[in-house]
Amino acid sequence: MTREDLRNVAIIAHVDHGKTTLVDGLLKQGGVFRDNQETVTCVMDSGDLERERGITILAKNTAVHYKNVKINIIDTPGHADFGGEVERILKMVNGVILLVDAAEGPMPQTRFVLQKALELNHRVIVCINKIDKPDARLGEVEDEILELLMDLGANDEQLDSPMLYCSGRSGTASEDPNVPGEDLRPLFEKILSYIPAPTGDENGDLQLLVSSIDYNDYVGRIGIGRIDRGSIRVGQEVAVCNYHDASLLKKTKVVSLYQIDGLARVPVDNANVGDIVCFSGAGDITIGDTLTAVNNPQPLEFVKVSEPTMEMTFLVNDSPFAGKEGKFVTSRQLRERLYRELLKDVSLRVNDGETTDEFRVAGRGEMHLSILLETMRREGFELACSNPRVLYKEIDGVKQEPMERVILDVPNDMVGVVVEKLGQRKGDLIAMNPVGSRTRIEYVIPARCLFGYRSEFLTATHGEGVINSIFDGYAPYRGEIQMRYTGSLIASCAGETTRYGLYKTQERGQLFVGPQTQVYEGMIVGENPKYDDIAVNPCQKKQLTAIRSAGADEKLILTPPKIFTLEEAIEFITDDDLIEITPKSIRLRKKTLNTELRMKEMMRRRRALEANK
Repeated sequence: MTREDLRNVAIIAHVDHGKTTLVDGLLKQGGVFRDNQETVTCVMDSGDLERERGITILAKNTAVHYKNVKINIIDTPGHADFGGEVERILKMVNGVILLVDAAEGPMPQTRFVLQKALELNHRVIVCINKIDKPDARLGEVEDEILELLMDLGANDEQLDSPMLYCSGRSGTASEDPNVPGEDLRPLFEKILSYIPAPTGDENGDLQLLVSSIDYNDYVGRIGIGRIDRGSIRVGQEVAVCNYHDASLLKKTKVVSLYQIDGLARVPVDNANVGDIVCFSGAGDITIGDTLTAVNNPQPLEFVKVSEPTMEMTFLVNDSPFAGKEGKFVTSRQLRERLYRELLKDVSLRVNDGETTDEFRVAGRGEMHLSILLETMRREGFELACSNPRVLYKEIDGVKQEPMERVILDVPNDMVGVVVEKLGQRKGDLIAMNPVGSRTRIEYVIPARCLFGYRSEFLTATHGEGVINSIFDGYAPYRGEIQMRYTGSLIASCAGETTRYGLYKTQERGQLFVGPQTQVYEGMIVGENPKYDDIAVNPCQKKQLTAIRSAGADEKLILTPPKIFTLEEAIEFITDDDLIEITPKSIRLRKKTLNTELRMKEMMRRRRALEANK
């Protein structure tokens, strides 16, 4: 059976190339909204973090109707750290729309998502987006896309992929770069004519691969996937099995069934081969499971998601301020929350730590883990976390480390400082191409050498540089590399910071706290420009006499403190630091809070290093 009334397509691209904005245009011109209905931009980015950061974190489904054909559209994340979302979602579609920025051209994540689509033999519609940008370079970008397709081993049909020229913001598409489009009708027509309709045996036994998981307080866990064979109906008894673990076979019943139409889930009684459906009833179903007929359990192979490359330790908060701001503070609550996250994030790994109060959480990158921390923080969790560590492998008896392919777009007069810094971090220069007044630099560099570099890069380029990276494989370990050349200013006592104490402290370096802030011994209150840590007393009070008055403090001028975001805090801390994360605060601290014990540990480490030399 061929479903000519249905198309399943995913939109893939590098971060900020306009996927979600283009989906807005498709929804508006597909009749999802009324003519006079007020809508927000990037309507698919429904999460608070997605709206605040302007990025897509979770893949989401929607559907529009065009010429009596239902088009299921999946908006996917563009950031490399959420590549696991893209990998598993591609099993639900029959073709992809590849979006490429008309000025930036193909970027690291463009290569990654396109490679995954080509491996599944999906047909590709190439859309060069943002053609109305003043720095658009259509001819060069076309050549770069063709080179990328050839480099990734595309077959003849994929090399002849149709190319459209779009403006997602204006809602237009055209097949000719010199003829501006009026609407997105050319894209709709190309989807109908080029993306294959779903096919399958309508009368065969059910096969449905679960590619996504949602949760509802009323019905519990909701599985989302495409029907590869047969049909499904409400009340049907089905078997849940897994391709990699035959022992997981269990029976369940479909309690409710939904199809996606526009932005809503519409309840239906049954669905056929090719349909993307949401169902409930299987309480412990997870991504990668297959719904099959009870009398013929045949699991579908699940795409192998790339392994994590980075790890952090999440701990129960044990600082003097523990339990004052959070709602969930115990190890049981932390463990339950982390293992629940595994049910919907296939690229995350969680393992118990050396003690019952700590957990090792591995993910794709700093943003992947920081989004999880920020989500937990907003849910009321209070915890501490360590600095990120890369995950090494031993291949053929050789220690290997993960490498990143980094593309930097910098003004021409700032190329020297960027190349110098990346050279110090043992990066290999791959390419350097001038593009107008800017230069695009490509490096392959150890993943651990990028820790803490992004903020340094933005400072070095005065905020004008753009940096993107993606996992590039494993390579032999390159030895120890010093990446931080500054130390910390650490509070030597507990109390409330004073203007006088901070005025004396700021002579030592950049402050992280302001006046009248509660601090504790071992809390990091600033950065020392030199490599060593220094114990300071930001709570020091001026001795009041007949000559010195309290009002004289107002004349002390303080430099504004540096307030860290969660990502900046993760980049700043070192091996002996922790971040204390609560719903209200982000604090930096030492693992050993007592000043005397910490100094003894530091002297012990120094003597050990000297002995090794």
